[in-house]
Amino acid sequence: MKHTLSAAQGFRHTLGLLMVVMVVLAAGSSMAAEKIPVLNMGYIFTTHHSPFMVAMAKNEEFKDFGVYLRPVADKVRYELMDGDKPLALLNVIVNKSGAEATTMFAQGDMDLALASGTAIMAGIDQGTPMKMLCPTHVDGMGLVFPPQSTLTGWAQVEEFIKASEQPVKIGYHSPTSAPRIIIEGALQQAGFNVTQDANQQDADVVLVDLKETSNFIPALTSGQVDAWVGPAPHPEVSELKNVGHIALDLRDLPPAGAWHNFPCCVMAARDSIIAEHPEIISKTIELLAKSGQWCNEHKAEEGKIINAWTGAPAEAVEKSTIIYTTEATENWMRGQDTYLEILNSMNKFRGELKGRSLAEVQDKLFDLRFLTKN
Repeated sequence: MKHTLSAAQGFRHTLGLLMVVMVVLAAGSSMAAEKIPVLNMGYIFTTHHSPFMVAMAKNEEFKDFGVYLRPVADKVRYELMDGDKPLALLNVIVNKSGAEATTMFAQGDMDLALASGTAIMAGIDQGTPMKMLCPTHVDGMGLVFPPQSTLTGWAQVEEFIKASEQPVKIGYHSPTSAPRIIIEGALQQAGFNVTQDANQQDADVVLVDLKETSNFIPALTSGQVDAWVGPAPHPEVSELKNVGHIALDLRDLPPAGAWHNFPCCVMAARDSIIAEHPEIISKTIELLAKSGQWCNEHKAEEGKIINAWTGAPAEAVEKSTIIYTTEATENWMRGQDTYLEILNSMNKFRGELKGRSLAEVQDKLFDLRFLTKN
């Protein structure tokens, strides 16, 4: 009798184990079916990438947008959500520069990234299969003089240059940066003789390569330059610290309207990711667009978030004239043409883009089809 009962109990135990295994296998199968892509996404500690940082900081508070980020590990890993549906797991990488992001793209270690358009151009020229998908922002660049200066607006800056007995020295932080390209183009169109040669004494303006944004204030304080051009939030920070005076916003340089919506940073992705995950691309751009609009409308709160995230002064962020947008306007595209032309004139290209016009390489550089869906 004991033997019979033991066998029955053993049968029930075995049956129970089989049921547990079946449940586990079924759950595993369900989890496998719901498995989402894991993608590496890069950004840089700059206000140019505020919409992404704000989307991470606000995370589920942006749920009403329809698309938002659900935190898995704060500042490191997020689920890209479409309503209640997870689309992708984003491993978030902080890059030091656009060049570093481009190198990671080339190595296959980056799937999506926010970076300068010129850095992405350089990577595409070198054969890295990737595309620019949308802007992240436009404008937000200033011409800064010493704090005691009272120059305000183009007319006064123009008169100052004309009245100077020596070439006016204007610094910039990178030869391929938007501020450098805009100031040189605008001054030349205004009829000024612009050079990089410090020995050319008959020039109206000498442009000085200061190498890094960290050199803006020391160069102005020491008299190495008479002024400098730079991106947000550096002009605003200089005024906040009383070490600079913003004479004008570069979008207001002549000819009127020509420098509005000038490009700088973009979102880019590897070609294979675009092909394999179009919904993820579309929703990421949608999130940047909606978060960017929120930033435009909530400058003070954006400033507090970015201050906590990067240390940039909240007041400087709030006063910035940067406009967050994913819209590829006619002026934005014209600015990309300007970049291509100038980078070619500087012999920066050796491959796909060397000697080519924008019309010839537009399909190599951009994939803008997702913008119409936002």
